Amino acid sequence: MTEIIQIIILGVVEGLTEFIPVSSTGHLIIVGHLMGFVGEKAATFDVFIQLGAILAVLFLYKERFLSLLSFEDQPNAFSGRHGLLLLATTTLPALIIGALVHSYIKQYLFGPTTVAIGLGIGGVIMIFIEGRRPAEQRAGLHTLQVKDALAIGFFQCLAMWPGVSRSGATMVGGMLMGIERKTAAEYSFLAAVPVMAAATVFDLYKASSLLTSSDYLTFLIGFGISFIAAMIAVKTFIKWLGKITLKPFGWYRIAMALLILGLMRP
Repeated sequence: MTEIIQIIILGVVEGLTEFIPVSSTGHLIIVGHLMGFVGEKAATFDVFIQLGAILAVLFLYKERFLSLLSFEDQPNAFSGRHGLLLLATTTLPALIIGALVHSYIKQYLFGPTTVAIGLGIGGVIMIFIEGRRPAEQRAGLHTLQVKDALAIGFFQCLAMWPGVSRSGATMVGGMLMGIERKTAAEYSFLAAVPVMAAATVFDLYKASSLLTSSDYLTFLIGFGISFIAAMIAVKTFIKWLGKITLKPFGWYRIAMALLILGLMRP
């Protein structure tokens, strides 16, 4: 398999899985292992194409982000200083804990077995929570409070374990706080931008010495494909959430975990 085909496949995988609750990191690790696309440069590529997915959210929700930058709070709206406070509160736990355990995670948790564990346990939790979430559901981003943002921020830290899924952890956390599923998903998309941007820039800075001028074209191709795939995934996922629960994603995660563990058997 040529490198360009590998890059196209990984770009599609990243874009389609980054913002749905199935763990993009877990899927990239597994697909990369199956294709033999591994090593430090491959890990750097996986980080780089996340930028494409981040840009897709910025593009799709540009009006919301612009309303944050106005610094003016609007009644019954997720905007201004209050919106920035919520995003900052959600991001802070991941920045602190991530800085403390980043090297350990990269060294010991980025493998098929740990991904399978994260996928399986996360799937079970999603199915369990969908059946027992609070009856009262707050709808709309304007209903979110600082305590909600902080709780979601700590749930987001669970996604440092590959396979758990950042979007899955934040959505489940939001639902446990009494937030309606679609609202929890939209906040998950918005909250992804600061924490993913910070983590991506940090990883790329540390790995910059690994890249050569010949890498940039292939990296940009993966970036572009990830951007397009992420736009499709986010739009489709939001439409689905009006009709389905997270249970199908939970069952998918469990099936994937069992498949990965089965493939690893000698």
